[in-house]
Amino acid sequence: QVQLVESGGGLVQAGGSLRLSCAVSGRTFSSYAMGWFRQAPGKEREFVAAINWSGHSTVYADSVKGRFTVSRDNAKNTVYLQMNSLKPEDTAVYYCAAGPMSLYASRYYVRDEYDYWGQGTQVTVSS
Repeated sequence: QVQLVESGGGLVQAGGSLRLSCAVSGRTFSSYAMGWFRQAPGKEREFVAAINWSGHSTVYADSVKGRFTVSRDNAKNTVYLQMNSLKPEDTAVYYCAAGPMSLYASRYYVRDEYDYWGQGTQVTVSS
């Protein structure tokens, strides 16, 4: 069984930064593509960013491009989401997800392509 545990969320002022972490256990971490999604109250869960198994390929939602950076450390079984220049509209519960190594970059934004999900971490950006 694969387990994903997010951490690093919190309350920050607009313009500030946070770094989310997602620790993965249970299977070979390097065999997974990893994604970050978020869900604001009353809205559907949306794609934020993803990274392939090796870390050499990343994809971002237009809304976070240039502000967020996804990375991974396969030696530590952890994926990160560095969030800079945060805006109030970034407020949401952030989830990490693990998908198959074979997941095409063109499908990173599709929630159903991911097999495992974390419990989420709250990010609140005040104006």
